[in-house]
Amino acid sequence: MPSAAGEPRPPRARRTQGERRASSRAIILAAALEELYEHGYAHATTVTVQRRAGVSRGRLLHHFPSRESLLIAAAQHLAVEQIADMEQWVAESEYGRSTGAQRCDRAVELLWETFRQPYFWASMELWAAARTNADIRAELFPAERRLGTALTHVVATMFGPALSSHPQFDECRDLLFTSMRGVALTYAINPRDPETEPHLASWQRLARRMLDLTPG
Repeated sequence: MPSAAGEPRPPRARRTQGERRASSRAIILAAALEELYEHGYAHATTVTVQRRAGVSRGRLLHHFPSRESLLIAAAQHLAVEQIADMEQWVAESEYGRSTGAQRCDRAVELLWETFRQPYFWASMELWAAARTNADIRAELFPAERRLGTALTHVVATMFGPALSSHPQFDECRDLLFTSMRGVALTYAINPRDPETEPHLASWQRLARRMLDLTPG
């Protein structure tokens, strides 16, 4: 078909079967994450996800044969993507060249930001469901272990090699994780501005003290 200028248009490149599969899988995962985040586990069914994604039931089941596999993959898909983006940003930004207390304080802020993302709340929906659902628990536990390994790596990148090699770094990181997770859950019943979270200053002081960046 000629263009407006009378020149023939180049033929549109046809997507490969693998590209079409990857595209439909990404659409399904995005729809499932949105359902989990907006409506919770009870309402995030294969039917609601299928409707939101605009795909056939056969296509959804081709990628994800069970509700559990779909919802767990959705919660972790965005987390993995954002972890990779964060690592790249740290490596390329001015922040990535900072050191000492400044680097430590900013790393704590970045870590706190991860507990404000949709994938955190999607994961918490699944954790709550896993308490009484053995099928979810069986699939979620190894998936969370894999995600934990990736998070451990990116947190070390946030803090940088000098701080992450400190003998108390692992303990510091775990304390920050558990405390931030607990505080973040209180936002479910008491929504407020996470930018003004009073615990943030406490977490920064804790990290500086454990990593020997301030006296005593």
